[in-house]
Amino acid sequence: MSKRKFGFEGFGINRQSTYNFERSQAPQRLYVPPSSRHSHDNCEDNDLDDIDYADNNDTSNDADTNDPTTSNGNGGEDDEIDPLDAFMQGIEEDLKAKPTPKPKEKAERYRDDEDEDDPVESFLRSKKDVGLTLAADALRAGYDSDEEVYAAAKAVDAGLLEYDSDDNPVVVDKKKIEPIPALDHSSIESEPFNKDFYEEKASISGMSEQEVAEYRKSLAIRVSGFDVPRPVKRFEDCGFAPELMRAIAKQGYVKPTTIQCQALPIVLSGRDVIGIAKTGSGKTASFVLPMIVHIMDQPELQKEEGPIGVICAPTRELAHQIFLEAKKFAKAYGIRASAVYGGMSKLDQFKELKAGCEIVVATPGRLIDMLKMKALTMMRATYLVLDEADRMFDLGFEPQIRSIVGQIRPDRQTLLFSATMPRKVEKLAREVLSDPIRVTVGEVGTANEDITQHVHVIPSDSEKLPWLLEKLPGMIDEGDVLVFASKKATVDEIESQLSGKGFKVAALHGDKDQASRMEILQMFKSGIYHVLIATDVAARGLDIKSIKSVVNYDIAKDMDMHVHRIGRTGRAGDKDGIAYTLITQKEARFAGELVNSLIAAGQNVSMELMDLAMKVTQLL
Repeated sequence: MSKRKFGFEGFGINRQSTYNFERSQAPQRLYVPPSSRHSHDNCEDNDLDDIDYADNNDTSNDADTNDPTTSNGNGGEDDEIDPLDAFMQGIEEDLKAKPTPKPKEKAERYRDDEDEDDPVESFLRSKKDVGLTLAADALRAGYDSDEEVYAAAKAVDAGLLEYDSDDNPVVVDKKKIEPIPALDHSSIESEPFNKDFYEEKASISGMSEQEVAEYRKSLAIRVSGFDVPRPVKRFEDCGFAPELMRAIAKQGYVKPTTIQCQALPIVLSGRDVIGIAKTGSGKTASFVLPMIVHIMDQPELQKEEGPIGVICAPTRELAHQIFLEAKKFAKAYGIRASAVYGGMSKLDQFKELKAGCEIVVATPGRLIDMLKMKALTMMRATYLVLDEADRMFDLGFEPQIRSIVGQIRPDRQTLLFSATMPRKVEKLAREVLSDPIRVTVGEVGTANEDITQHVHVIPSDSEKLPWLLEKLPGMIDEGDVLVFASKKATVDEIESQLSGKGFKVAALHGDKDQASRMEILQMFKSGIYHVLIATDVAARGLDIKSIKSVVNYDIAKDMDMHVHRIGRTGRAGDKDGIAYTLITQKEARFAGELVNSLIAAGQNVSMELMDLAMKVTQLL
């Protein structure tokens, strides 16, 4: 009978981790099954634990001896070496030869394992900024040093750190802007302040009610509210100090614009205002000039105090424009103004706010970030402006606006300005303004009458670029040109085509970072570029007086946006602005709205546009 051999595949063999499997050749050893040794031919080995192993000396002797009892008459097969036999025998011999590790060596081995970095932990550590640790320490220490303060700002700037309601650092989604809870102002004792600085001049008080009504009618102004101050005719009627009058003259302001004539005396009287005026009407000076007077009447800011005046705007570009305007007038009195908006370093903004400033111009999201970082407090804020409020609501800033309002004392002076007034903005105005006076200049949502509008019906989109290439040289002769397109890809395509034709052109859209956008705008203002191609990111707040022509290469998404687009020309009383709108046959639904807008603004309506608008009417 042939003996059964044992293979080692499929067996799980327990062994100590100190065994070294890397041997050049396994030693040859003989295995003697119990059945062979006891002549039990019909006995099967059911358990490997019953296997007996021979010592080295016995194995040698068995190999050299022809004992019939051992071989059972099958010496040829006994000489064969079974792989499992050799493997198991090797384990036993290796265990005997291997010394037991000393306790000290074993401890050192485990200590090395503990020191070895876990890959995940190592990755996370490499992603952390040193400022995170300092920021957490700074919070617990109460910002005892500038280094801790700036480290906190740096951590937040990296988008890795935010603060919960207990001022504990937490990791959050960078894009998510959580509002902050309103303060309980009933438990806060605030110093009283003065809001009324207006003394009506004799030339204004001497006007009869009939004369006032006729003057407002000539300005196309409508007002509503209790005890509305009369409109002024000159800046001298406002009672501004000589320093401020010199600053006004230095900026080239000759006489107040329509909105300024009525808004200035109202704001200087300390009243809340809802101002609805066409774009480019000079709204900014209507709230900046009274703000300077308001700030100068209050005690100087102490350490960790400020601001006094807060201006919120929906976009970075508009916030920057307001900041530049405010800075011009604030300089006369040494008043400090800061711009706080996204796309710029939070650390730099944090430092500037911590140093103290009387005026903050901000977008809502970044202002809330700064409040959470404790870069500023609103305890001294008494003058709040919400500019382009409808746009802020369109962008989803309503929770942030309400959150900011909740940080400022209820007896503040609040001004709300916009070119349009949707119902949701009216609701906010009723909630956050106290007994406001509403001033409306022209029709709500209508275009500036000082802008000449031309609407061209184009057969198809492919005809737009040839039209632009033909008309553009004549536009540039009159001044700078702003071209609006609806898609970023279209903006880049137009820029490429015009650059290839030798035009000095730049593109502006949301894919460009804030630093690039500011650089492009600065170069456009300085005359390096004569044509700016942009998406609607530039439609609001872009105040460049050299723009003489606006081209709507693609129609706006709605009439409100159309009004804001063309309002980039004809700024502050300039009557030389021209707006061109290209509309195709497939955009007939917008043609009806354009016709209504043109008629309301006293503009001519071409037969082609009227026919296009009538097509929709016939279909309906």
